[in-house]
Amino acid sequence: MRGPAAVPVFPLPDVVLFPGVRLPLHVFELRYRTMVRDALSGGRTLAIATLQPGWNHDYQGSPAFHPIGCLARFDQVEWLPNDCYDLLVTGTERVRFGRVVREFPYRACEVEVLPVTPYDEDDPLVGMERHALLAEMRRLLPLGERAWCVTPVTQGDAGFEATVNMLAQSLRLDTTARLELLAQDSAVERARRLGELMRRIQAPPPPDAGGDAGRN
Repeated sequence: MRGPAAVPVFPLPDVVLFPGVRLPLHVFELRYRTMVRDALSGGRTLAIATLQPGWNHDYQGSPAFHPIGCLARFDQVEWLPNDCYDLLVTGTERVRFGRVVREFPYRACEVEVLPVTPYDEDDPLVGMERHALLAEMRRLLPLGERAWCVTPVTQGDAGFEATVNMLAQSLRLDTTARLELLAQDSAVERARRLGELMRRIQAPPPPDAGGDAGRN
């Protein structure tokens, strides 16, 4: 998709989706069930947006969301007996939200696909950044939920940006940090920033083996 185009928007609290990353969703509100049905009969695409702070004061109305989000395609759709949906979507392209073209029963906005700075998978710099991120991932894996929202799963044949985005989606970060990563047009710069954030996460100090037992 290129240029301004109107897509349905699914705004969620504290959720940031990156291109190439899968996201499970449970859809239970009437307006968003309607959105899913409409999307299924159309382009099978929606935009995941991140609600801004204070969203809970106007959630049933039109709470503000951040200006940058991600398009998502439907990979799996399960219609449940209670008329809700379980979805598995995959991020496709970063977008900037523009004019709201519909408010009811759900919002639809014009979106502009954000540019991606080109890079070469064979560039030694790209290889170094990838190696550094994977090394940090291995260091942090034993920390479990202290470092990760979900356990990262890497594929040997995954491209550089796909690897960066998977780690950015999996790492336990605050919403502001995720949005800053998503806003980066360059996958290399996103990797560098992500590496800095990963290096800040430290394992807790080991317990004092001696304790007070050896004191007189």
